Amino acid sequence: MTHRFAILLLAASALTAPTLALAQDAKPDALPAWDQLTPAQRELLIAPVRDRWNREPERRPQLLEFAKRWQSMPPPQRDRARHGMQRWEAMTPEQRDQARALFHAMRGMDKDARRAFMDKWRQMTPQQQADWVRTHPAPARGDARD
Repeated sequence: MTHRFAILLLAASALTAPTLALAQDAKPDALPAWDQLTPAQRELLIAPVRDRWNREPERRPQLLEFAKRWQSMPPPQRDRARHGMQRWEAMTPEQRDQARALFHAMRGMDKDARRAFMDKWRQMTPQQQADWVRTHPAPARGDARD
């Protein structure tokens, strides 16, 4: 997973996670349009984005770019992004390191090479996988945040 994609997913979650709290068990069609939300509901939706915007002023251009990308995504792609972010958030730090290393290793491979690589990966024991990640780490993330 690229650093940018991870950030995109985080930004998307900041935009969508409060909606989940607001929605609870309601179906999307049953929820009101923005103009019909109460001021408290609007604040609940906006607060996480505002907090992140204020907390990380150096990242404001990126946050705007991610929001634009999110808006341009078709619904199936948004669903995949949400699912990927939920998986990412559920990972341990070690699993995230592994995912970064695998992504970095496969980044320039064509589809067949990636498939062959992953077939070999799945045949490795957990210890072999851990050893591989230690010897093939992803590049340093710089100011990347999980």
